[in-house]
Amino acid sequence: MGHETLARQAHAAPTGAGPADATDSRLARRLRTELEGDVLFDDFSRGRYSTDASIYQIRPLGVVVPRTQDDVHKTLAIARDAGVCVLPRGGGTSQNGQTVNEAVVIDTSKYLNNVVSLDTENRIAVVEPGLVLDHLNAHLKPHGLMYPVDVSTSAQATLGGMAGNNSCGTRSLRYGNMVHNVRALDAVLADGSAHHFGRLDDEAALAAASPAYRALAQQMTALHAREADELARYFPDVNRRVGGYNLNELAANIPGRHPNLAKLLIGSEGTLAFFQSIKIDLQPTVTHKVLGICHFPTFRKAMEAAKPIVALKPAAAELVDATLIELGREIDIFRPVMERYIRGQPQAVLLVEFAGDNYDEQVGHLRRLGELMADLGYPDGVVEALTPAQQQEMWGVRKAGLNIMMSMKGDGKPVSFIEDCAVPLDDLPDYTERLTEVFHKHGTEGTWYAHASEGCLHVRPIINLKDPAGAPKMRAIAEEAFAMVREYKGSHSGEHGDGISRSEFHEAMFGTRLVEAFGEIKHGFDPNGLFNPHKITDPLRMDDTRLMRFKPDYRIIPLKATLDWSAHGGFAGAVEMCNNNGACRKFDAAVMCPSYRATRDEQHVTRGRANSLRLALSGQLGDDAFTSPEMYDTLSQCVSCKGCKRECPTGVDMAKMKVEFLHHYHKRHGRSLRDKLIAELPRYAPKIAWLGWLLNLRDRIPGLAKLSEKITGFSARRPLPVWHAKPFRERASTGTARVGEVVLFADTFSRWQEPDNLRAAAKVLSAAGYQVHIASPEDGGRPLCCGRTYLAVGDTDKARDEAQRTLRAVAPYVARGVPVVGLEPSCLLTMRDEFRSLLPGKPAEELAANALLFEEFIQREHDAQRLQLELTPMPGQRALVHGHCHQKAFGVFSSVEKTLRLIPELEVETINSTCCGMAGAFGYQAEHYDTSMAIGELGVLPAARAAGDDVHLVADGTSCRHQIHDGARRRAVHAAVLLARQLKGRAAA
Repeated sequence: MGHETLARQAHAAPTGAGPADATDSRLARRLRTELEGDVLFDDFSRGRYSTDASIYQIRPLGVVVPRTQDDVHKTLAIARDAGVCVLPRGGGTSQNGQTVNEAVVIDTSKYLNNVVSLDTENRIAVVEPGLVLDHLNAHLKPHGLMYPVDVSTSAQATLGGMAGNNSCGTRSLRYGNMVHNVRALDAVLADGSAHHFGRLDDEAALAAASPAYRALAQQMTALHAREADELARYFPDVNRRVGGYNLNELAANIPGRHPNLAKLLIGSEGTLAFFQSIKIDLQPTVTHKVLGICHFPTFRKAMEAAKPIVALKPAAAELVDATLIELGREIDIFRPVMERYIRGQPQAVLLVEFAGDNYDEQVGHLRRLGELMADLGYPDGVVEALTPAQQQEMWGVRKAGLNIMMSMKGDGKPVSFIEDCAVPLDDLPDYTERLTEVFHKHGTEGTWYAHASEGCLHVRPIINLKDPAGAPKMRAIAEEAFAMVREYKGSHSGEHGDGISRSEFHEAMFGTRLVEAFGEIKHGFDPNGLFNPHKITDPLRMDDTRLMRFKPDYRIIPLKATLDWSAHGGFAGAVEMCNNNGACRKFDAAVMCPSYRATRDEQHVTRGRANSLRLALSGQLGDDAFTSPEMYDTLSQCVSCKGCKRECPTGVDMAKMKVEFLHHYHKRHGRSLRDKLIAELPRYAPKIAWLGWLLNLRDRIPGLAKLSEKITGFSARRPLPVWHAKPFRERASTGTARVGEVVLFADTFSRWQEPDNLRAAAKVLSAAGYQVHIASPEDGGRPLCCGRTYLAVGDTDKARDEAQRTLRAVAPYVARGVPVVGLEPSCLLTMRDEFRSLLPGKPAEELAANALLFEEFIQREHDAQRLQLELTPMPGQRALVHGHCHQKAFGVFSSVEKTLRLIPELEVETINSTCCGMAGAFGYQAEHYDTSMAIGELGVLPAARAAGDDVHLVADGTSCRHQIHDGARRRAVHAAVLLARQLKGRAAA
């Protein structure tokens, strides 16, 4: 495929039906007929796979998600017959455009993700390409083993992607890169033949190999022999070099090294073969680690310190610059970490880790680090982190470095194209200083972080690629930077691969002969160009804006937003905050992203949804795509957990985006009966509550549930919430204000279905010395509501009305500083979040600052020594707590644990889980029932079942309690109920 053809294709936008929509193409039909796996050729799926974590966007022909290796063989055969290219892909987190192309994408991450074999004695494993690194290490941990190439994206990076990229990791100073830790590969070539690629000096293996394999091995060996002098001349003598093909790995005359054809495939970026399995070397888990956080007054001083620090033989020495520190201080999840470990206003810190089997020895290394810093003029320049928990906090900041940098507001972003150049440590101070001068020359700044120990700093100039001047500026900086790297005999591609950004610069870096040799390697393995064309060889121009995410004609369609997005410059600006880093694909985050964890579909991850929104808002998915049924399907599995709001380093708030989308979607299509029943609950509940006994028959009389499902769409497999015989109708204040006052906000769910929770909370607050006022409307009419049910279906107009009613009702209390306390996290935290988007201004801000969850208030008053709460002990008893998603998203879940620990002698334990899966009305909807239960099975339901009958299950969310009841047949209670039971001087509630 020619460069211009690919550029034109990348520039084109699908328009719905017609040639651009490949759903019913001959290729798609054949793949769908012959494969077991998923075949995705619709415009939305192609759009989701058109980007990775780079600046580039090229729409693929379609996507195959193979279930078996046989699916891979068939896909390659069909692609050969059709004359189209294929692109192997794992997590899709490449930063230079390696995993975007006009090709059939083969996504290995969903199904081809197993540990094939494990030899603990010899410390060897064989893994499939779609296996995520953190999942592998979790599998290895019980055996005291680990895979040492610890990339910062370990929670989403696949082993196949790491092998294709020749990834390095934080501790490559000790363990090396992927190429040093892979023994062999089983791979399929373009002609469909499968081979075992390994050591070329293994005579028995070569004898057993096919003639074709032996011929390929001889060709590559001869090529190495021919170009040995050129390799010695041009390949830089630095650890961080991943540019081009690893032809140097076929050398047979280096002591301790063996020529290995697998190592030639490492770093080939999917251009030579499809990896079926990877044989890797493992390492023993390191027993003890210590971390020193070295503070420097200037950036250059930190660079000058790198070489003497490396002489102490640390496992890692990583840079965090002032920009990253300041941005980290602005992000909720990282702010406490910065406060604990960063002193003052350093211009740079180096994270220096020592690791080994002897703790005292590592502490001794840390002591010598302190002495070195004193010799350098910084006697108090080291903050120590000695415990694993402390170290994990600071390493978490470093691992999120890229994504923290990308959280910058506005169109100018730190752009990846020179970010991992590597130079010798002696030259690092001058290189970084000169490169900063280049940035200033072009009117910009750069952000710096990462591998100071290897002379490989991740530097990203801040460039606005929406501006026509952006791409030319990027190219000019690249050319000057790479010339400087050549001068220092460094590597222009030190860690993140070649892709589109680097490939065209290989000739300047390696010379014409080696570039021609790379072409011979490509032709020898893939003579017809089946695999991922234009990467490493036959390159595209890195500054061709037609290949970029923000193309020359990129425009946002007119849209009048219903929510306030001014902090992001508009709704589209908020959507564009997603940089495709893939953090939402993690499985170790507190919440994010529950539906993806259950389905493993790119459609159901925050990144996939954000990409679809961006493409639709810019007209790239055709007319009316933003309010299309396809967009509804894309967002329908979002459970609005708000996990991404906190856990996405760039702050993508998909829950809020879904509200905005539903507002526009329903304006065009109207609302279903089920949507109306969900939304209008606060308005009809007071009118029909007296018929609760009748409504409750739905799940008692056989057949009614199924009939109800047909009429309303609520699943017959799920009992609906029970209407309480004595709902919460109280309006009078209770208690005396010997300590203070509170306003208790009675949410709709607690009021009509679980009023005992409200009564328990009122008793606890009164017993603690507070006068409890019940939040009520000014006119004495219908009870207040936060508007949550309306937001769930995108009815922002009525949600705004409810917010306004609530603001008016509590305004007199807020003006006096009386806190507004609520029980249901999704309702109370709406006052802290959506109220400010519905009604931006001072009243909403003041309420947000004064609204507290029940446990937050209890804990605050306890910490201030105002709480007068006497509780009876619970000796030998245990409480198992599940956190509501919104509690975790707002960082307030710890107050639940702390409040429960006020009960003397009660052991409190937290369930390690994501969302419960119910998520408001989500789990009641027939089409979402299976996903709901699958999410629950990821953590909360197995834990609830395993808990003994004597264990007290605590969950503050009404949805969470219902999910635990439905899925585990256990009863969970609100924390307020458990506290009320333990009030001294009263019977159990």
